[in-house]
Amino acid sequence: MNPTARHAARERLAVALDVPTLAEAQALIDALAGEVGVFKVGLELYTAAGPAAVRMVHDAGARCFLDLKLHDIGATMARATARASELGVRFLTVHAAAGPAALRAAAAEAGDGLDLLAVTVLTSLDDAELDAIGLTGPSAAAVIRLGRLAVDAGLGGLVCSPLECRALRTQLGPNPRLVVPGIRPREAALGDQRRAATPADAIAAGADLLVVGRPIRDAHDRAAAARAIVHEIEGALPTATATGA
Repeated sequence: MNPTARHAARERLAVALDVPTLAEAQALIDALAGEVGVFKVGLELYTAAGPAAVRMVHDAGARCFLDLKLHDIGATMARATARASELGVRFLTVHAAAGPAALRAAAAEAGDGLDLLAVTVLTSLDDAELDAIGLTGPSAAAVIRLGRLAVDAGLGGLVCSPLECRALRTQLGPNPRLVVPGIRPREAALGDQRRAATPADAIAAGADLLVVGRPIRDAHDRAAAARAIVHEIEGALPTATATGA
């Protein structure tokens, strides 16, 4: 694999540190050193360890994706975004459903180097569950509606399932960063994911950053599992991107 192409592909993979302790997170980071460019700190680890989890990622020389999915009044979201910016995280998630005023308030507090990502519809939800919570219409339509709302509010990134990437690119163009969970290698179990795809299919559909948790965390050889996904990403990237042109 060309080193430049490998680096480009590695930076497209975010591994979720979905573990309950700093020790387990450190073991996962150590196993994947040099294999991935981004580690995601989610609610479980952040609730247990707080900013120490972010520092651990930075100490490893990786970018930190702080996945807190903020959904609150504008003033609270703005202050939380400011604190995340001070921590030096690269990505922070908020819920698009918080509404345009709250999204604009958060965006105003995102310092240089922090990308706010608006969660559209969780990949664990299907149309029936959306209907149960009052979001009418198919999930794809809800994703487009919430994605447009977030972009209009000044956010530069969206979290969506791989199945909505093409539609978002058609509707919103090339600029929003599309961050995509629900990634499953062909042999992996879907688990609680309802709208999933392989790494190659997600990249081909227009995804910028793939979030992978259990298929790497629960693998017998975590580094090998990560390398396989990076290899698949590299094969799906446009030639100019993969070669750094």
